[in-house]
Amino acid sequence: MELNEGLSGSVIYGPDSDDERHRTGTSSLADSMPMMDAYISMMRASALIAAGRTGLFEALANGPLTIERLAEAVGADEAGLARLADFLVLTGHVDRQDDRFANAPRTMRWFTSWGSVDYRSGLVWTGDAWPIMDDLGEAVRNGLPSQLLWDRMEERPELGRNFARYMATFARHLAPDLLELAPLSDGPLRLLDLGGSHGLHAMAFCDRHPGVRAVIVDLESALHETAKRIGHRSLADRIELRQGDIRSCDWGQDYDIVLYLSVAHNMSREDNRAVFAHLAKTMRPGGSLIIHDYPVETTPALFLAAFRLTLLVETGTDTLGYGELAGMLSDAGFSQLSSHTLVPADKGTLILARK
Repeated sequence: MELNEGLSGSVIYGPDSDDERHRTGTSSLADSMPMMDAYISMMRASALIAAGRTGLFEALANGPLTIERLAEAVGADEAGLARLADFLVLTGHVDRQDDRFANAPRTMRWFTSWGSVDYRSGLVWTGDAWPIMDDLGEAVRNGLPSQLLWDRMEERPELGRNFARYMATFARHLAPDLLELAPLSDGPLRLLDLGGSHGLHAMAFCDRHPGVRAVIVDLESALHETAKRIGHRSLADRIELRQGDIRSCDWGQDYDIVLYLSVAHNMSREDNRAVFAHLAKTMRPGGSLIIHDYPVETTPALFLAAFRLTLLVETGTDTLGYGELAGMLSDAGFSQLSSHTLVPADKGTLILARK
């Protein structure tokens, strides 16, 4: 069985032999009914979302359960839950032995609190994003979203909260790569996290280096839970929050490290150029700018194409290639650019530049 690990930590299980297709009752796309690709993909995503929302994966984290015990644990109808569990067995997310169900190893790793990174927040957000993607056809016809994601969040604050929790999960996944790459010298350092919302990156740097003091700049809605999170980590005296649009508000001056993580693809090309030009004025000589994004040169083609469609319907922006980003940074006065593709590649790429 072939395993493919995606950005959100989800695992797509696909049959890769005649025996496996017979076991699961599936066939290759060439042999299947014409609507099976859309239908099975829809049901696979719906089942994962339902498992995340009902707490099925977390209920199985402590060990295998019968369907009766599982239904009690999540407060669901036994017959309905049995249908969901049976489907998740066939997708490979749940194992079954006799009358008991258990999480598959990768489900345990990615979708429970016992795992290395708990992406249940990603399942919740995927459910939120589902009706938004229903506008894709209109966005394709018009070349822009019917409504910006940020405006949707203004109307429905729970969308912003769920999205921020999902991004916080990805931040925990990204943090080890980021800290490994970032140049941290001895002595006091000033860090600027543009669009830092959840605050986890700034906190990770403060934890790693006692001399770091940070400023996080983001919209008020994005900073909804950040102050509380920083307070719980006893870092309120080292991390400052500044509410505002990063395109127009005051960031402060004299930064040694700047983080621009998963922000560039949500901004227009003109706005990115303006941000880089302003950073060149606010950073100290020799300072480091670290960008995380999905350049076409290093991002798997299928994920990149899907992500660009997502941006079309949500923000109306686009991904930038490494060459284009490098040109913008060079024009702004940055040098010594380097690119570091993460593993797996659909986790993104870190780009380092020096002021």
